[in-house]
Amino acid sequence: MSASPVAVLFDLDGTLIDSAPSILESYRLAFAACAVPPRMALDAHLIGPPLRQTLALIAGSDEAATLDRLAAAFRQAYDSAGYKATRPYAALQATLAALRSAGHRLFIVTNKRIAPTRLILEYLGVAAYFEGVHAADAYQPPLADKAAVIGAVLAEHGLNAQDCLYVGDTAEDGHAAAAQGLAFVGVAYGYGTPQAAAPLAVLDSLAALPPWLANGARQESNV
Repeated sequence: MSASPVAVLFDLDGTLIDSAPSILESYRLAFAACAVPPRMALDAHLIGPPLRQTLALIAGSDEAATLDRLAAAFRQAYDSAGYKATRPYAALQATLAALRSAGHRLFIVTNKRIAPTRLILEYLGVAAYFEGVHAADAYQPPLADKAAVIGAVLAEHGLNAQDCLYVGDTAEDGHAAAAQGLAFVGVAYGYGTPQAAAPLAVLDSLAALPPWLANGARQESNV
């Protein structure tokens, strides 16, 4: 990675926003509406993977009709009002403003569906900070995984991987970044264990990112 990356790509859930309460309540409502008993506890370890993958895990089934019903019920609960229970992590707006002021181009790359992603960014008043908002289901056919979405962002926006940084809260985020040649910085306050992906650093807060970048992206394990 260059000393100061041109572009910073962000994961969403567990990195910029705390979406666990709203997502888990929408899962609960969806399974109740479809009379399908969850096969596991509905807790924060479920946050992050794509919707259908998570529904199959909770249901203990990959039967298409069941997953279709559950997905429709989840979307009804979450996209109509549930997303409004999402909360930004501390200093979200100030951090994005500082990064933009420093000349960084900002992007979202998420496993979340594109519709609620846009709703949440608008609801929290931060949509304008991002040059691009990208999710697998925004493409036809949908892209296979987060690494593929990162690749699409690089191509669409004329970005060089060596000039980009990906910020996320899980090892999956780090592996997706590495697959496309991006440096990775983890955050310690999310839902996963980014340390497993050998990040350049693990930040204790969003507010730590602008000074870390301004100081030349020091090779530290914790900030």
